[in-house]
Amino acid sequence: MLQLLLLATLALCGCRAEPVPDGSERVVGGSEARSHAWPSQISLQYYYSGGWHHTCGGSLIQRNWVMTAAHCVDSDMTYRVVAGDHNIYQSDGTEQVFSVSKIIIHPYWNGNAALGYDIALIRLSSSATLNSYVQLAVLPREGAILANNYPCYITGWGLTRTNGQLSSVLQQAYLPVVSYQICSTASYWGSTVKSTMVCAGGDGMRSGCQGDSGGPLHCAVNGQYQVHGVTSFVSSLGCNYKGKPTVFTRVSAYRNWISSVRANSQICCRSRCLFGSLWGDVSEAVGEEVDFGGVSWR
Repeated sequence: MLQLLLLATLALCGCRAEPVPDGSERVVGGSEARSHAWPSQISLQYYYSGGWHHTCGGSLIQRNWVMTAAHCVDSDMTYRVVAGDHNIYQSDGTEQVFSVSKIIIHPYWNGNAALGYDIALIRLSSSATLNSYVQLAVLPREGAILANNYPCYITGWGLTRTNGQLSSVLQQAYLPVVSYQICSTASYWGSTVKSTMVCAGGDGMRSGCQGDSGGPLHCAVNGQYQVHGVTSFVSSLGCNYKGKPTVFTRVSAYRNWISSVRANSQICCRSRCLFGSLWGDVSEAVGEEVDFGGVSWR
């Protein structure tokens, strides 16, 4: 009930909208991103009535793994992932399309975004080819917290205004961080927001909206963009309602969970342990170094 009263999670209700024909599409208050400027961004799509439809965003964190929001994948649907895309209604030859072989939703997710744990991992049926259009996201270190007003950007193909239409091309919007200390006050989100979340925006002009869910909040740290947030929810009063920043799952709060999933997924075959069900191709041995979004793991 709390979610229905306070939150509007950013997933399926925007899926089947058509793109705006006049070229004015925007993440609410944003602008069209330079083509392939955010190469770790993916489009999560579901199959319905003979076609594929965009529902959420996500980030490619391993060549065969995507990070997204739990509420994006907790329905019984057939999904696919498209990497290297810019215009989701046109093909320009840069796209890589993958079926989904496995979905891991955080075990504490219960369908209520206000309680947190809105994060999931998707294993692809094959590995992406990294190039200038498709790259791995860089993840922050465990526990990293960004300061109030830290500059970040949201990207996605979500609705361009509350109750509007999906964007045909990838949009970006500047959303500075609102610290937990501020965002958890009564004039903002109060107790709805948790310390495992990141708030950004809230100026009444720029925000995420339905269809942006699961996508990244990019923040430049030490000269490189890191994905610090997974887009989770906005206010039911409107996507860009003033004083209600877009709320993201804080990635740095879940690095240990990501690591534990990886560790628990190793399988041993004879004398050799392989990454069998998670974290890499089965041809990769445990002893080899794996580049996980800019952080090396063994």
